Amino acid sequence: QVQLVESGGGLVQAGGSLRLSCVASGSIFRLTTMGWYRQTPGKQRELVASITRGGSTNYADSVKGRFTISRDNAENTVYLKMDSLKPEDTAVYFCNALPPFSAPSWGRGTQVTVSA
Repeated sequence: QVQLVESGGGLVQAGGSLRLSCVASGSIFRLTTMGWYRQTPGKQRELVASITRGGSTNYADSVKGRFTISRDNAENTVYLKMDSLKPEDTAVYFCNALPPFSAPSWGRGTQVTVSA
C-alpha cells in the first residue's frame, strides 16, 4: 500500500559523492521522522541517518561528517547527500519512517558501490 521509492545510487570512486532521493507515498510521512538505512549481504540493516519533520538530524558515527540528510516535506521526499565516500559505504540504501511508524513494506532500495 505505502510505497517508498529510492533512487540516485551508482558506482563511484572512493572520495566521490552521490545524492540519494526517496519519495514516500501519502501524506503521513511528512509528519514522521524519516531515516536512511543500508544493508550489505549477510549484514543486518543499519540506520545511518534520520531527520525529524522539523529538520533535526541524527547520524551513525560511521557516516557523521560525511553524509547529510534533508527532506522536502511538501514533496514527500527525503535526500541523503553522501560525500567523501569510502568502500565500506558500499551497500543497498533504503528509506523508511522510523519505528513505530515504519512502513511494513520496504522499497527496492538503491545500490551504492564505492570502488577503492
